[in-house]
Amino acid sequence: MTAPVLVERQGHVLVVTLNRPEVRNALNDAVAHAVAAAMDELDADPELRVGVLTGAGGTFCAGMDLAAYQAGEWPVVGDRGLCGISRRPPRAPLVAAVEGWAVAGGFELLLACDLVVAGSGARLGVPEVQHSLVAGGGGALLLPRRLTLPVAMELLLTGDPVDAARAREIGLVNRVVPDGEALAEALRLAERIARNGPLGVAATKAIARNSAEGTYTDGWTEQDAEWKAVFASADAAEGVAAFLERRDPVWHNR
Repeated sequence: MTAPVLVERQGHVLVVTLNRPEVRNALNDAVAHAVAAAMDELDADPELRVGVLTGAGGTFCAGMDLAAYQAGEWPVVGDRGLCGISRRPPRAPLVAAVEGWAVAGGFELLLACDLVVAGSGARLGVPEVQHSLVAGGGGALLLPRRLTLPVAMELLLTGDPVDAARAREIGLVNRVVPDGEALAEALRLAERIARNGPLGVAATKAIARNSAEGTYTDGWTEQDAEWKAVFASADAAEGVAAFLERRDPVWHNR
C-alpha cells in the first residue's frame, strides 16, 4: 500500500510530501495523522531545523477528501487543527512548495506555513462560500492576519482563486518560479534558513507569529521569555565566538 505521506530527510531539512496524487492530495484521516507525526519528528530531532511541505503529482492539495468526510473521517488531529498544524504549527520554520492547486483545506495548510514558494501555474484560494460552507480550518481566521482586510475579504467572500503572480503581489507567496521548480527553490530557501542558529530561528518565528495573536503588552512579555532563553544558550555563545573569530559557527541546538 502506498504511503499517504512521504517523509524524507535532506540534511537539516525534513521534506513532507502529500502523496495521494490520484485525488489531488485530498486530505483524509491517514494524511492528517501522518503530517502531524512528521511535524512531531521535525520539532523533536535537534538535527532537523526546517520543514518543507509539498504535494506529489503536480498538485499541492485540493482540500478535504469529501468521500472520506462522508464516511465519517475528519482530517483534524485533536486540538492541533487541520493535519495537526493549523492551530499548532511546528516550532521549526515550515516552507510550502506549491505546484498546481492549493485550495480549501490545501490553502489552509499553506497558511500554516511560514513561507511559500509557488510554481507560476499555481492557483490558490478558499472556495468554501461557493458551496455554502466556511473555511473553518483556518482560512477565515488566519487570512486577515496575513493580508490587509479588504484583500482577505475579497478572497474569502468571492471564493475565487488567484494565480501565483497575484498571490505574490498581495503577499501570500514569497517566491514564484517556473512550474516544476517550486520544491527545488523551497529547499534552497530552507537550507539557507537552516544555516542560521536553530534556537534563534525558532524563537524568532514564535515571537513573530505571536505578535499577530496577542496584545502589544503580551507580545513584549512573550518575547522576553523567548530571547532570554536563547541568549543564555550555548549556541548564542558559539555564534558570538564564531563572529569574533571570523569562522563558520557550529550549532548544537542547545
